[in-house]
Amino acid sequence: MKHIYHIHGMTCNGCRSHVEETLAKVKGVSKTAVDLEKAEVTIEMEIHIPIETFQEALKNDGGGYSIHKPGEHHHHSADQREEQFNGKGTGTFYCPMHCEGDKTYDEPGDCPVCGMDLVEERSLFSSSIQFTCPMHPEIIMDEPGSCPICGMDLVPLEVRVSDEDKTYIKLRKKFWIAVAFTAPIFLIAMSEMLNNNPLYVILEQKKWNWLQFVLSIPVVFHATWMFFKRAWTSIKSMNLNMFTLIGIGSGIAWIFSVFAMLFPEVFPQDFKTADGNVFVYFEATTVILTLVLLGQLLEARAHSQTSGAIKELLKLVPSTATLVIDGEDKVIAIDKIQQGNLLRVKPGEKIPVDGSIVEGHSSIDESMITGEPIPVDKGIADKVSSGTINGTKSFIMKAEKVGSETLLSQIIQMVNNASRSKAPIQKLADRISKYFVPIVIAVAVITFTVWAVFGPEPAYVFAFVNAIAVLIIACPCALGLATPMSVMVGVGRGAQSGVLIKNAEALEKMNKVDTLIVDKTGTITEGKPSVEKVITTAVIDEMTLLQYITSLNQYSEHPLAEAIVNYGKSKNVTSVKVTDFEAVAGKGVIGTVENKKIAIGNAQLFEQLSISISEGLVTKVIAEQVQGKTASYVAVENEAVGYVTIYDAIKTTSQKAIKELQSNGVEVIMLTGDNKNTAKAVAEQLNLKQYRAECLPEDKLKEIEILQKQDKIVAMAGDGINDAPALAQSDVGIAMGTGTDVAIESAAITLVKGNLQGIVKAKKLSHGVVKNIKQNLFFAFIYNVLGVPLAAGVLYPVFGLLLSPMIAALAMSFSSVSVIGNALRLRKIKI
Repeated sequence: MKHIYHIHGMTCNGCRSHVEETLAKVKGVSKTAVDLEKAEVTIEMEIHIPIETFQEALKNDGGGYSIHKPGEHHHHSADQREEQFNGKGTGTFYCPMHCEGDKTYDEPGDCPVCGMDLVEERSLFSSSIQFTCPMHPEIIMDEPGSCPICGMDLVPLEVRVSDEDKTYIKLRKKFWIAVAFTAPIFLIAMSEMLNNNPLYVILEQKKWNWLQFVLSIPVVFHATWMFFKRAWTSIKSMNLNMFTLIGIGSGIAWIFSVFAMLFPEVFPQDFKTADGNVFVYFEATTVILTLVLLGQLLEARAHSQTSGAIKELLKLVPSTATLVIDGEDKVIAIDKIQQGNLLRVKPGEKIPVDGSIVEGHSSIDESMITGEPIPVDKGIADKVSSGTINGTKSFIMKAEKVGSETLLSQIIQMVNNASRSKAPIQKLADRISKYFVPIVIAVAVITFTVWAVFGPEPAYVFAFVNAIAVLIIACPCALGLATPMSVMVGVGRGAQSGVLIKNAEALEKMNKVDTLIVDKTGTITEGKPSVEKVITTAVIDEMTLLQYITSLNQYSEHPLAEAIVNYGKSKNVTSVKVTDFEAVAGKGVIGTVENKKIAIGNAQLFEQLSISISEGLVTKVIAEQVQGKTASYVAVENEAVGYVTIYDAIKTTSQKAIKELQSNGVEVIMLTGDNKNTAKAVAEQLNLKQYRAECLPEDKLKEIEILQKQDKIVAMAGDGINDAPALAQSDVGIAMGTGTDVAIESAAITLVKGNLQGIVKAKKLSHGVVKNIKQNLFFAFIYNVLGVPLAAGVLYPVFGLLLSPMIAALAMSFSSVSVIGNALRLRKIKI
């Protein structure tokens, strides 16, 4: 028997082979075949094997991959889930350099490829909130309320420090230990530069060397031992990285020093001082390792800041909400809210979940979600979103989306996913990084050889010191971090401005877009069409016709259908049973109402159904269309009996946004399913030179393909189901957040506010991020291109200058930090 399951965590053919082998070892499995692109495995088994058996096999293998049934989301085991719900983190970790693509890990630690600390993802509802008393911290309760001892209101308890912060705290502790032991070693070594060294009055040099050795042990084997572990792992796996170079360079210097103390007689005179002792490099080793540790400490703090946008979004959700039950108000924890609950939102409070207002009205500050500063007036039946802030009035809302279903949760998840994705521009850095470490090691060997053969006396000392400087100064991490740091900060900045980016590729491509395709309804216009009038011939009365079209359109998701249904309700029309309903893409809808065949749509639909339209009816409809209105014909029993006039106002932001895009060299083309007369009226109003009317979904698709064959980089903005194929085909699909789920799913960028001004923001953000990435890559390349030759001593023959390994370590540490610092500037970018 065959079963197909989904696999999470695979990124390459190595992953595919590994998963196949692991699952094939399960008893009862006869064959396994993994499809890497679909992330699926087909397992042939002699007898049925529970999925839990396969989950256990992958868990025992290291937990890098997980298996689950198609349609289910990736999840951790119960034990892991219990642990991850103890704080703000998700319990999911990833490499900040994305060495293995979007692969994630279930535990904190080091990346097996580059050795860097794994970073924890952030999530909105990853903690079960508990409450404590500020006066009596021993009181911990699962529900909000008052302290049983003093009566004070309980406050939310932050259960644990995130793993990201734990890493920083652990590194900080180790750094100060390293400083405490390195400082005296450095002072002892530097005292040798003094005439009549006062320390030699106390002890002879040999004993001071032994003291340096003893002081270096806590630095090497405790505070910075992780660097050597990472170096050894990288050599075993042949994933050579920064820690390979640090481990080899500082490790050789320390082992050389120990060997020199124990067996000074085996060394040539070049390595010895005047009194016969061999030069030792404990100060170089410990200072190098301490400076690298400082770099890691600063990086950990900077990494925390790069996810600042997510942290700010996390702060938007309150820890409690006011539940209205049987007319009484009860304060409950936010994770206890269920769909259908009635919640009271008081003035100034944050809205806890997504829902709609059922009583009262207020103005809502949505700037943290949409980026728009002006509060929006909301009344009964209007939607409100989690994290937005209520104005000066109180209202009652019905909870509709809770937990991970809320808009805010989805925004955070999208930011997480996009932050982990790779931009195409990173491929160059990845190719260089692959050969970087072996080349640096080769340069270090050449440096040692050249100095040993041609260098001044003591030649071997010069050769040794300069070779170590070459190993220490090289920094592949600066190259690796150049792109992902900019992407992470840029994606977060976009989310704060209502521009949600699905992946890094879309962010990079948006900068190259030279053609923008826009739909009319819901993109250029408000997407809130309203029926102006229903016109009927003498064959049927207006109310009967309205009942037919209201009943039929209740099954359609199109904005025009919704407008007709709302108009029917306002006229107190009662919907009746509909059978054989069918939505004809780009044309209209048909069905049977009270045993009568009803059709409503454009002229193309009527042509398809072979329904003739009288000349008088056509003339009336054209008169409406030239005013920019939409008019849909209505037929009963294959006879055209009237039409519906619908008006959809153009968004106030559309004209300004289109003008700004055109001035930036973007050609804007409107493709609409509406008729030529309406399309022309709208295009003229917006000064659009190019537009296409009466487009079916496949026509939009073809138009994009034609433009792409002309080497145009095409972005498509739309909001409806009929836009989904074109959104998927375009180089960058842009969905209006006010549109359908299908459109949003097909798009690479989603605009929460749902207006064209968001595209201007996305374009500016993309330009800023790509520029920032190029700056980072330039700095990383130049740093290594200049730093390695300097460390090798190329300036010595002309200027007599050499680079100390300790200065090299300082430069290397700050190279990564400066890349992250430059990326952090994107937090202030004006879009």
